[in-house]
Amino acid sequence: MGNLLYLAHRLPYPPNKGDKVRSYHLLKHLSASNQVYLGTFVDDPDDWQHVDTVRALCTQLHVAGLNPRWAKLRSLIGLLHHQALGLRYYRNAGLQVWVNQVLAENQIDAIVIFSSVMAQYIPVNSQKSVPMLVDFVDVDSAKWSQYAANHSWPLSWLYRREGERLLAFEREVAARARRSFLVTENEVALFQRLAPECAQKVDALCNGVDAEYFAPDPQRASPFAVGSTGDGAVSLVFTGAMDYWPNIDAVAWFVSDVLPQLLTRWPGLRFYIVGRNPPPTVQNLASPSVVVTGTVADVRPYLQHATLVVAPLRVARGIQNKILEAMAMARPVIASRECAGAVSAVEGKELLSAGTASEFVDQIQALLNAPERAVAVGHAGRECVVQHYSWTAHLGGIDRYLSSTPVS
Repeated sequence: MGNLLYLAHRLPYPPNKGDKVRSYHLLKHLSASNQVYLGTFVDDPDDWQHVDTVRALCTQLHVAGLNPRWAKLRSLIGLLHHQALGLRYYRNAGLQVWVNQVLAENQIDAIVIFSSVMAQYIPVNSQKSVPMLVDFVDVDSAKWSQYAANHSWPLSWLYRREGERLLAFEREVAARARRSFLVTENEVALFQRLAPECAQKVDALCNGVDAEYFAPDPQRASPFAVGSTGDGAVSLVFTGAMDYWPNIDAVAWFVSDVLPQLLTRWPGLRFYIVGRNPPPTVQNLASPSVVVTGTVADVRPYLQHATLVVAPLRVARGIQNKILEAMAMARPVIASRECAGAVSAVEGKELLSAGTASEFVDQIQALLNAPERAVAVGHAGRECVVQHYSWTAHLGGIDRYLSSTPVS
């Protein structure tokens, strides 16, 4: 059993959005055989109630409060210092004091960083004796560059700048780290192209899914309104944190470009947007054919009773937990081509993909017209994630690098 310093940019509980799902399972994995000293932030007031749950997994826990509105304003200081704004956003003097104290007072065997911005808390000289492992998850700098291409000035300039500055920091962090991890082989290849000097120190550490938790249950009641599941009724479901711009873009595009074509053939169809913190732009999508649920206590009833699950993300990095979870619930999933390509699934049998609006319409209608095939795709998708997406198996890839003895 070793002593690990684990820094995550957001409290890894509850596992109700993509990054928190991964950081929570990583915490569980690390704490199973190590003493974990966790430093993290709470950026959602609702999460304070879960601090004790996280504390039970840790030897020591330091939680810093973060007000997103003030943090955004504070991050603008980075414009004066040629820094990525994300570094200033997550800078906290109290957390830095705690990190320094943990490193000084304990024999830390390894440092695990979740999200590159948290590496700013590790003094360069500490790594002479303590190895640092970094879970980048995705190439965040590339995400900001994608944002730039999808926005007009001045946001395009700001996002492009963030992409450039963050990439410079990511390269610096990867050079310092013993090993860096990304969520898919595609993300690894992208980072190796962007940071060729670190190419030999980067591995894929794939996401998983808790297939026992995300499993069909015949006793689970439908959340859909009475009358919305009768003959000819169709429920399409999208799940995700709705304050995340790629999710906002996905549902807005689906409602404007895909849904009208479907309604001409399936007038009783309803599209359910299921996820926390929908902004006005998403709330305004609500109509007789579009239901915006906001926060729900449990996403599983929506997945289990969906006719189909869609993931039409046009801007996305890495593997999407929402896809794995829907597949685990034995629902047929139609995802954007980039998202589907990140999943090791047989196209057309375990997972369907589409690129354009017309392709989404064709794929959806093909399954609606062949319900037996839809059921078969759902069952095959569940078998796929059960066999290939165990958290334990994937996260075990980090273990060989945790020892203070260099890995050959």
